[in-house]
Amino acid sequence: MTAKSGKWLRFRMASILVLFLVLYVALVSRAFQLQVVSGETLGKLADRQHKKSLTLYPERRFIFDRNGQKLAATVMADSVYVDPSSVEERRKVSSKLSSILGVKRQKVAGAVSSQGSFRWVARQISPVRAERIRTLKLKGVHLVQEPKRFYPHREMACHLLGFAGLDSTGLDGLESKYDEYLKAVPKKVVWGRDARGYKIYLNNDSGDIVDDKSCSLFLTIDSKIQYIVESQLRKAIEGTGAKGGTVIVMDPGTGEVLAMASEPRFNPNVFSIYPADARRNRAVIDSFDPGSVFKPFVAAAALEEGLVTETDMFDCENGSYRVGNRVIHDAQNEKFQKLNLQEILKYSSNIGSIKIAERLGREKLYRYITMFGFGSKTGVDLPGESRGILRNPKDWSDVDFATIAFGQGVSVTAIQLVAAMSAIANDGVLMKPHVVRCMVDKKGSVVKEFEPVAVRRVISPETSHRIASILTDVVEGEGGTGKNARIVNLSVAGKTGTSQKFDFDLGRYSAEKVEASFVGFFPAEDPQMVILVVLDEPETCRWGGAAAAPVFKKVSEQILRCSNKSMELREVAADEDNEGVRIIQASTATETIYHDTEVDESVIPDFEGMSMREVLRISQNRGMDVRIAGSGWAVSQNPIPGVRIEKNQPCYVLFDRGV
Repeated sequence: MTAKSGKWLRFRMASILVLFLVLYVALVSRAFQLQVVSGETLGKLADRQHKKSLTLYPERRFIFDRNGQKLAATVMADSVYVDPSSVEERRKVSSKLSSILGVKRQKVAGAVSSQGSFRWVARQISPVRAERIRTLKLKGVHLVQEPKRFYPHREMACHLLGFAGLDSTGLDGLESKYDEYLKAVPKKVVWGRDARGYKIYLNNDSGDIVDDKSCSLFLTIDSKIQYIVESQLRKAIEGTGAKGGTVIVMDPGTGEVLAMASEPRFNPNVFSIYPADARRNRAVIDSFDPGSVFKPFVAAAALEEGLVTETDMFDCENGSYRVGNRVIHDAQNEKFQKLNLQEILKYSSNIGSIKIAERLGREKLYRYITMFGFGSKTGVDLPGESRGILRNPKDWSDVDFATIAFGQGVSVTAIQLVAAMSAIANDGVLMKPHVVRCMVDKKGSVVKEFEPVAVRRVISPETSHRIASILTDVVEGEGGTGKNARIVNLSVAGKTGTSQKFDFDLGRYSAEKVEASFVGFFPAEDPQMVILVVLDEPETCRWGGAAAAPVFKKVSEQILRCSNKSMELREVAADEDNEGVRIIQASTATETIYHDTEVDESVIPDFEGMSMREVLRISQNRGMDVRIAGSGWAVSQNPIPGVRIEKNQPCYVLFDRGV
C-alpha cells in the first residue's frame, strides 16, 4: 500500500466516523426531543388517536321523608351510542336499533352515518331493550351506564320533589331548589381499541380525586300523612267535580310541613308527558281570594287592639248593607240582626266582619294583614312562591275596604294561609314554613340542620287563645258553619270559606266559579296540626262547609287513627356498597295526641288509612276474621265500616303504598 493510498484510507475512515458521530448525536437528540422535550405533548396526541373518554352526568343523592322513606333515588340505566367509524353494514345496524328502541330509522341512520367516533342514539333505555342490543354484539354499537333519577312512589309528593332532566339537573321543586347540593361529582369513562378495533374499557374513574360535597335531603314530610292527604284530596275532587285542589298539613309550633298535595298530579318519572298545568305546585304558586277563612285574622286584629270585646253587639243590617254604590249581602240570603264577635265568625257574617274592620280602620287592618304574612313570600324552601296580591290601603275604595274584611279583593297563597292560621294556633307567633329538616353527606354526617324560625309575634297569647275558643265554636257549636269538621272526642277549631273567583273575561267576580275552603287545627286547646283544604271550582257542594270541611275531618281522623305524631330525626350512615344512606338508629320523641275511642265493638271499624299491624291488632281484640292483601296502608275494605260483625264472617282489607 502506497503512502498516498494509506492516507486516503485514513481520511475515509475518519469521515465515516464523523458521519456516524453526527448521525448518532442527531438520533439521540431526536429521541431526547421526542421522549423528553415533546414527550408529554406527543403522548397526549397518541391518547387522542387511541383512547377516547366520555364524562357522564353526575349522580344525584337521595331525598328521604322524615322517617327515612326513600322519595327520590338514582338508578343506573343503559344508554346507547355508536362509533360511526367502526360501524359495518350501516343499513342493517340502523334497522335493528330502530326496531329495538322504537326510534325512527332516519334518526338512527343519521347517527350511524355521522362523522367522528361518538354519537348518542338513545338515553336511559329499559333493561329489556339494553339486553337485546347487548346480545346482538353489533360492531360500533355500545352501551354505557349513566345515572337516572327514579321516584319509587311515582305521583306521591310530586309537586314537592319536582323532577330532574336527562342531564341530572334539577328542573323543578326540591330537585331544583337544592340542585347544587344533590349533584355528586361527574364520572369519566375511558376506553381504547384492541388490534381488531373493538372497544376496551380501560377505567371508569373520574381521574383526579375531587372533594364530593353532595348531600342527601331529609324532609319534614311524613309519607304516611302525605299518602292520606293525597288519597282524600283525590276522592274529594272526584266527589265534587272540582277542577283541582290543595291540602297542606303543618306543625304550627315549628313550621314543618308534614304534607303538601295538589291536584292534578303527575308522575315525575315521565314528567315530560304531562302539561305544565299538572306540574305546577298550586300550594305556593297560585293565589286566590280566601273568602271567609280570612275573617279570623280581622277579628284577631280588633281583639289585639282592644277595639272589640266578645260581648260587643254588631248590627248586621238584616242581611243587606250599603257601602258606597254597592249593597253587600250575607251569604245564602241570611238576614242576621245583631251578633256578637263569636256569632259573626260562627255564622260567617260578611256584614259583621265589615263592622269589625270599620272599628280597626284601613291602616291598622293593613298592618295586621301584613304581619300575618299576607302580601309577602313566606320564604318556604320551594321554588316559584308567589306573594299574592295585597294593594296599598291608599288605593282602596270604600268597597275594597269592605270586601277585604271578608276575604274578597285580596289574594293569598295556600302556604300563606296555613302559616297565618298556624300563628293563631301557636300563641300568636308566626313561624317560617319549611320542608327540609337536614342535609346529610355520603358518610352519614349531618352537614346542615334547619331549625324552626320564628318570623315575628303577631298577636298576644291571650288573643290567640280567645280566637281559638271562638273558632272551636264554629266547629262544635250548634249551627256553626264548620260542623262537618267535627271529630268525636277531640276539640277542633276552624273556619270555612267560600270565595267567588274573578272572571277576567267578564271583568267581574263569577257567580258560578268559587273556591271552597276550610282551615283548622287540633286539639284546639293544644294545637299539634293545622290543616288547610282548598277545592277549586267544585260543581257540587260548592260551600266550604259542605265541600272542604268533610275533607279536613277525614284527613284528621285517618292521621289520628293510623299514626302518632312522631318528631323523629334519624341518624344515617353510608352503605358499605356505596349505594346510598340507610337508617341505622332512631332517637324518637313520640307525642301521642289521640287514642282510639271506639266503644261499639259489635260493628266493623273503619280501617282506612291504618297500617297492617294496627288492623291486625284491632281485629284480634274484637275477635274478627280479617283477610289482608297488599302492603302499605289500608285503602278499602269489605264489608264497609259500621256493618255489624257476624260470626265467622271474614273482612277483606286491601293495602296499598300509593305507588
